[in-house]
Amino acid sequence: MDPSQIRNKIGRFRILVIGRANAGKTTILQRVCNTREDPEIYNSAGTKVGITMLRGLHNIENGMVFKSNPGFIFHDSRGFEAGGESEFDQVKAFIADRSKEARLRDQLHAIWYCIPMDEASRSFTSGEIKFFSQCDTGSIPVIVLFTKFDALYDESYAQLKSQGASMEEAEERAPKHAEESFAIGSQLKFLYDPKKIRHPPKCHICLSNMDNDDADCGPLIEQTAGALNNETLQQLFISTQQTNLEICMKYAVEK
Repeated sequence: MDPSQIRNKIGRFRILVIGRANAGKTTILQRVCNTREDPEIYNSAGTKVGITMLRGLHNIENGMVFKSNPGFIFHDSRGFEAGGESEFDQVKAFIADRSKEARLRDQLHAIWYCIPMDEASRSFTSGEIKFFSQCDTGSIPVIVLFTKFDALYDESYAQLKSQGASMEEAEERAPKHAEESFAIGSQLKFLYDPKKIRHPPKCHICLSNMDNDDADCGPLIEQTAGALNNETLQQLFISTQQTNLEICMKYAVEK
């Protein structure tokens, strides 16, 4: 089916964004939609109710749309550390209700779960563990976004320096060293351990320096596209995103 026909049939690609306060959600959505502006907010009836950042009080039923790319509609959950049990139940009910929608345009198409890496403990919160242990999202793929990943660069820099690297070499190698260390670390082992986590994410991505004007959200786009097992939704997502021309060409060739 032609991408324009898919957009006419389904409308917007719908993403639920979950994450604790200061997880960098606003910045990532702005990068994906190539803007610095705030989103417009629409209620469940489709009526515009205002313009706001992803802070303060939330209504998960409200949809956020950026003028720069109205093909996406985002729903926001603040994570579970603030709302406790009620917030978790609300997210779980929202996912279940959207899964029951008959029309594809009303269903939830993907979930981005943002976990910031700039906090001292860098461990999963009880709410995050609860989500991946108890929340069955069915066919809706969950992609974990380890945000503010550049916070780990200083630690890698120090490790490389202690191993004899020069300042210049340590600075150059720190990003790759951080990614390699994280890939074999305890957090990912825990997140994908079937004995501890009943509903692991489909995949994950490490995002660094997303507040920079030239931030690259291409890997996020590619991982999300690859996580979609519905070809129609995959085509909709790829044609909606405007930040990664290479992935458009890649999927066009494959088809």
